[in-house]
Amino acid sequence: MKPIVEYTDFRLYMRDFYEERKRCSAFSWREFSKVAGFSSPSYMKVVCDGKSKLSRIGVERTGAAMGLSGFEMDYFRAMVVFGQAETEEKKVEAYEKMLAMAKSYKVRVLEGDLFEYYESWRNPVLRELAPIMPGATPGEMAKMCYPEVSAAEVRDSLDFLTKSGLLKRENGNFVQSETSLRGTTDATRLAMRGMHRIMSKLATPALELPKEIRNFSGVTMGLSRESFGKVEKVLNECRRQIIDIAAEEKNIEQVYRVNLQLFPLTKNVKEGGDENV
Repeated sequence: MKPIVEYTDFRLYMRDFYEERKRCSAFSWREFSKVAGFSSPSYMKVVCDGKSKLSRIGVERTGAAMGLSGFEMDYFRAMVVFGQAETEEKKVEAYEKMLAMAKSYKVRVLEGDLFEYYESWRNPVLRELAPIMPGATPGEMAKMCYPEVSAAEVRDSLDFLTKSGLLKRENGNFVQSETSLRGTTDATRLAMRGMHRIMSKLATPALELPKEIRNFSGVTMGLSRESFGKVEKVLNECRRQIIDIAAEEKNIEQVYRVNLQLFPLTKNVKEGGDENV
């Protein structure tokens, strides 16, 4: 079974523990629930299926049933909070705790570097900027950024990008290890939502830039669920085409950001405004 720090989903960890025990013995969901101190013979399966949550006491019982202690138990507690938190703020706090614990034990959390990557606008910008400024100092790179940034902040970002493998040095210059990045875990998607917020804020002062180097447009419209889906499909295809254009570019001159945004400005009038959006 994989080390616990390679998990961000506590339910998946519990299920893998169950499958591992089952391969080695006549282990069952009934026995798993009994060992964890639950009267319901199927409770562990219900939790793993996402149909029930673990209480604080349940977390302790389940961790003990899986033989967790010390650092691994602390990590499991944080992972449960992350998986069951109802607010984005609590999810971020729990995941950052998981990263901090893993770092203190000199181990890496799966996609933890991507989570940190999306926490600051500086990381994606410098990942694109550094390779097109060979030999430049952090101070010189800082002067090229429209959002104000210090040389020290640039240096910290470059250190992170190289240590995480998102940038590498060849002949003293920075190059990208991969042309594109994609996160697949809930934690990475959570960090990407934060990045969308940051980039949306950066778009406002960009309105003051010369119109020759920026493009802003928008439309307010009425849509049904069906037409929303059609517009969403067009935006997704547009995004893919833009990515293809950028991937083929060999003579990069500037770093740009494209925000494709489609969001409701009213509730659904046909559903009485009760829809959560």
